[in-house]
Amino acid sequence: MKKGYWIVRADVTDPEKFKSYAAKTPAALEQFGGKFLVRAGESMLVEGSTRSRNTIIEFPSYQSAIDCWNSKEYQDAKMLRVGGAELDIVIIEGGTE
Repeated sequence: MKKGYWIVRADVTDPEKFKSYAAKTPAALEQFGGKFLVRAGESMLVEGSTRSRNTIIEFPSYQSAIDCWNSKEYQDAKMLRVGGAELDIVIIEGGTE
């Protein structure tokens, strides 16, 4: 089974709102087997455009990544960051295993 990934790029506009979101999100992700591979570490733009924070989250399957996004747990966490950050999130199916 191919893994699934969330590729997340964020610009935080309200650190307090984002802090609440960041505190609640891991529990929602863990329910679907999600784990952080990269979480807002140092980065260098070499081509194109980016945001100030970049994150990669791995899931056991593409479907579990989609299910997490659609879950009440994640959607509740997401509401905590509304007005606190601009995000781009892409859910991607992993390559061959």
